[in-house]
Amino acid sequence: MKKQARVEYQNLEEHMRGEPITPENNEILYMEKDNIVTLTLNRPDRLNAYTESIYMGLREGINRASQKQDINAIVITGAGRGFCAGADMDNLKKTNSGSTITPKSKQEDQLPSENLGPSIAEHYKTRFGFLALCRKPIIAAINGPCAGIGLVMTLFCDLRFAAAGSKFTTAFAKRGLVAEHGISWILPRLVGHAHAMDILFTGRVFLAEEAEKIGLINKCFSAENFIESTMDYVKMLSETSSPRSISVMKAQVYKAFFQDLNNAAKIGDEEMQKSFSSEDFKEGVSHFVEKRAPKFSGK
Repeated sequence: MKKQARVEYQNLEEHMRGEPITPENNEILYMEKDNIVTLTLNRPDRLNAYTESIYMGLREGINRASQKQDINAIVITGAGRGFCAGADMDNLKKTNSGSTITPKSKQEDQLPSENLGPSIAEHYKTRFGFLALCRKPIIAAINGPCAGIGLVMTLFCDLRFAAAGSKFTTAFAKRGLVAEHGISWILPRLVGHAHAMDILFTGRVFLAEEAEKIGLINKCFSAENFIESTMDYVKMLSETSSPRSISVMKAQVYKAFFQDLNNAAKIGDEEMQKSFSSEDFKEGVSHFVEKRAPKFSGK
């Protein structure tokens, strides 16, 4: 069975890149396959250095995927040999006080729907808050160098996988910058205070193997089988877990960062009662009793 899955993925890398997110923006490519959306940062000649077009393309892709009932997971990866080398240096050279490489969010900007679970929008009015708001699981498939604002973006994804040997750096201290775009908040929650201070203060380069050890990524896969291993996991998630359950649990976890135990438990109890009347709960019981693969609807 495993060999069949591998055969299916042999040509995935060349096909997963998709089409430009809009006719005017080819810096993000969009593809749907097997109930999974893949968003690919597409500036391989610059190691996918971050630009305003990449930011706007990611927002468009996340919004588009979040509206589709048949999409169960979203993967973000990079074209070529890198994930994201950080901010484009040509743009950084032009940056001064009062300017930014990423447009500020506007009140009228479209955000993913909060149709399931507790509302969290009030807490995530930041550059990458839209990733937390999206009720689909978002997986960063880090296929190479990941630096600066590119690293920050992955921290607001739900899961992170990296190819062995991939290089990571915050880089901010090396550029005379600071902990940007919410990394001062999210990084210590992922790796703890000591590790966060180390990689922020030094801006040193470290590898995927260390990133896994300190909890920055979920898993370090071999570079040779990185795409296959990552997509095996994502397909497993897409096919065997209730999309409705994942949506609610994602909102619960991101809400819990701002709650005490009593409030988090209260919401859990309320959401559990709602789940009892859902189609996915009925299917969850049925497929277990009948000893067959689940067919969740997400409803």
